[in-house]
Amino acid sequence: MNALLVIDIQNDFLPGGSLAVPEGDDILPIVNELMPAYDLVIATQDWHPADHGSFACNHPDKEIGEEIDLNGLKQILWPAHCIQGSEGAQFPSELHTRHFDHIVRKGSDPTIDSYSGFFDNGHRKATGLTELLKGKEVTEVHLVGLATDYCLKFTALDALMEGFRVTLIQDACRGVNLNPNDVEETIIHLKNKGLEVQNSRKLLAVSNT
Repeated sequence: MNALLVIDIQNDFLPGGSLAVPEGDDILPIVNELMPAYDLVIATQDWHPADHGSFACNHPDKEIGEEIDLNGLKQILWPAHCIQGSEGAQFPSELHTRHFDHIVRKGSDPTIDSYSGFFDNGHRKATGLTELLKGKEVTEVHLVGLATDYCLKFTALDALMEGFRVTLIQDACRGVNLNPNDVEETIIHLKNKGLEVQNSRKLLAVSNT
């Protein structure tokens, strides 16, 4: 069975949010159209405590975009975002969340960030997503959401590592591009690891035949 993983489509990552992904809201109608084509839809949700170590505001001598050592791992400092219970952490009203079968929350440990929907950045703790997918006999996952060069990238890499076939639906994703060409280089890297890249129109055409 195939599953659709909807990665971190939350208010803080959309225009007007504290860590907005450029044109992030453009993917909402595409994702809404895709979800009914899948028997299993799982969303991930960044769910940070206010004192999370990845927030620049929690390091008075540091600036957004600087890199620090956080609990033994390199960590980019971000604006505070997706704080537990906040409006920024919620899914946008335009997203048809009624199609979600499960929500996997991540990033709740203040001492380590969690880009991937499967593990924290140090692979020290799992979210339970692997067991959830394998329990449903899923063999292939399709990824949409935000952002291509961070949470989608690391979710895809972990999905491949966990033995799933992985497809990135490219027109249903957007990237941060903190550095020029980050998204392009991410796609090349993922393809070299075995990921497939597809377009929503082609996938929907196949599902409707």
